[in-house]
Amino acid sequence: MHDTASGLAQRGKQLPLEERERLVDELLASLNEPSAAELDAAWSAEIQRRLAAYDRGEVHALPAEEVVAKARAIAR
Repeated sequence: MHDTASGLAQRGKQLPLEERERLVDELLASLNEPSAAELDAAWSAEIQRRLAAYDRGEVHALPAEEVVAKARAIAR
């Protein structure tokens, strides 16, 4: 990308007010997004938590065919 922050800011200032507000909102939201490593760690922890619950017998698995059939019935 060849645009600098300064150049983008100058171009952004030319946008209508509502578009500038939207741009600012999107940029601010992007600062709070977790990194890929953080997402990977969170999913890994969730997988381990679910697997441990399954191993302890706290949750039970369903056959994939049953899950798909229920999802299709709900979608109708």
